[in-house]
Amino acid sequence: MTDDQTTDEAPARTPYDDFGGEAFFTSLVASFYERVAHDPILRPMYPVADLSAAERRLRLFLMQYWGGPTTYSDERGHPRLRMRHMDFHIDSTARDRWLSLMHDAVVEQDLAPDEETQLWTYLVSAAFAMQNVPDEPYGQPLPTETRS
Repeated sequence: MTDDQTTDEAPARTPYDDFGGEAFFTSLVASFYERVAHDPILRPMYPVADLSAAERRLRLFLMQYWGGPTTYSDERGHPRLRMRHMDFHIDSTARDRWLSLMHDAVVEQDLAPDEETQLWTYLVSAAFAMQNVPDEPYGQPLPTETRS
């Protein structure tokens, strides 16, 4: 085929397409933030009354990550998720609450089991990567004195 010929090949499908495109991610993230708005652990991490900007950022990020439009990076540059979350105290309690609220939002979407597993595997991995306050071993603080 020469450069001036066209092809009838459809673009490759992505998980973004398989999940349901923008409508799916809009529903998922809206459901999650409805829960965040009333959550005593996560809500204080958002210093503004209106969560719509945070909701939009997460929606755009997830859409891009799963093969959708690159609006997130076009507007904000490289995601650098860990760096963007460093100002927040994210311990295992916050991580687990994020996962709990997101789990409920994912289940509401009624995905096919393989798609749900694919999405959930990523979300768990991302949540653990965002934890920036280490757990204390066995629930005890580390000793401040060293033994001689």
